[in-house]
Amino acid sequence: MLAEAESFIYPIVCNINKYLSNYILVTLLLGVGIWYTIKTKFIQVRCFGEGLRLMFGDFSLSGKKHHGGMSSFQALSTAIAGQVGTGNIVGAAGAILVGGPGAIFWMWLIAFFGMATIYAEANLALDTREIDENGHIKGGPVYYITTAFKGKFGKFLAGFFAIAIILALGCMGCMVQSNSIGSTIQEAFGIPSGIVGVLLVILCAIIFIGGVRRLAFVVEKIVPVMAVLFLAGALAVLIVRIKYIPQTFYMIFKYAFHPQSIIGGSFGYALMTAVSQGAKRGLFSNEAGMGSTPHAHALAKNTTPHQQGTIAMFGVFFDTFIVLTLNALVVISTMYTPDGVLHNGYFGNITHILSNTNLVQTAFGSVFGISFGKIFVAICLMFFAFSTILSWNLFGKINMLYLFGKKHPKVAATVYTIISLTFIMLGTLSSSNLVWELTDMFNNLMVIPNVIALFALTGLVLANMEKPEQQ
Repeated sequence: MLAEAESFIYPIVCNINKYLSNYILVTLLLGVGIWYTIKTKFIQVRCFGEGLRLMFGDFSLSGKKHHGGMSSFQALSTAIAGQVGTGNIVGAAGAILVGGPGAIFWMWLIAFFGMATIYAEANLALDTREIDENGHIKGGPVYYITTAFKGKFGKFLAGFFAIAIILALGCMGCMVQSNSIGSTIQEAFGIPSGIVGVLLVILCAIIFIGGVRRLAFVVEKIVPVMAVLFLAGALAVLIVRIKYIPQTFYMIFKYAFHPQSIIGGSFGYALMTAVSQGAKRGLFSNEAGMGSTPHAHALAKNTTPHQQGTIAMFGVFFDTFIVLTLNALVVISTMYTPDGVLHNGYFGNITHILSNTNLVQTAFGSVFGISFGKIFVAICLMFFAFSTILSWNLFGKINMLYLFGKKHPKVAATVYTIISLTFIMLGTLSSSNLVWELTDMFNNLMVIPNVIALFALTGLVLANMEKPEQQ
């Protein structure tokens, strides 16, 4: 019965995602990114250095507590923890596998304009947040959506967004992340994914119960460690494959505009596939315009909307132009070059053998050796996905409290935590293509009310940009 229902629902969800990714998503993400790039006079270029100075001026690994909120570095770490997840390893590999190396170009384009988008998101999140009598901060897209649109329409858009993010990130998204952790650890170390699930649930429960302070304390430790670990491994592979790096970049640009020569099909179909894969996986990777990371930036203490916006831009830059790009270069330089198994394109049964995850394991394994390649990817994926689970749970919880926590916040938080932990456990035991597609669908749907509000509040963003020192 369940299998029959899934077989019926799956093609419907796929068609919805195809339409959203190919048309609505590309139009909205590029549209709002270009809009804010022009309106802010290329804020992502002009103020990138300012954001770096502000971020590293607040850098700390001492775990300093901030009552009711986070430091700017903790807020950015929480945002990056949500951004840098399986989308950077599994998602990027999937985009390359389906859309060809050229999909990475479209990810770059989405990310460049996305830096202006996330500036606006963080700017508005800090400006419209609410602080209760106990000093607890509440902020995120639902608050700037209702600022942009008063009355029933604003409440409808905010409610639509809140439901979508709870399902996309708090439930099915965490299931996708835990599935990646369980499957890769089982593949690398032979530990049954069910045991991994139990340990993961216990660890997550301890952190969830500790609230925002404990989460901030953990992610500000995890993010620098996972960054250094992955960057060191990726750079080691690229040093070994250095003679193929020029050819790798050539393929990214060539197949961005002529993908049919490597993925097959007509020119129009191949180009649409490359663009849509870049847009869809780019969104899932850096989350600019999706409305997830503003929840973290709203919690930042001792900063202004403009300042936090400039800090937020680094999250997209780090996610796409550093982590995702290095992963893509590793995959392309080892798998698509003359001695790689995908050099001749996707002909034969090769794509049935190589999945999104083991494509990356095979790429790193071509230099590190198969066994160590699997172990390295498993450890990186564990860090990436675990930190993403922590952040996504927080983002979903904020919206759960917005919808159901006005009278009984503790009850709403407890119910949400139990549901989230259940999905985390289920993810390590089983997953399906339907779960991935549903996650994509709700990710895509979140964009619509968020972007509508971003357009409506352009004036407020620009006003905050003109008075950067005002507290």
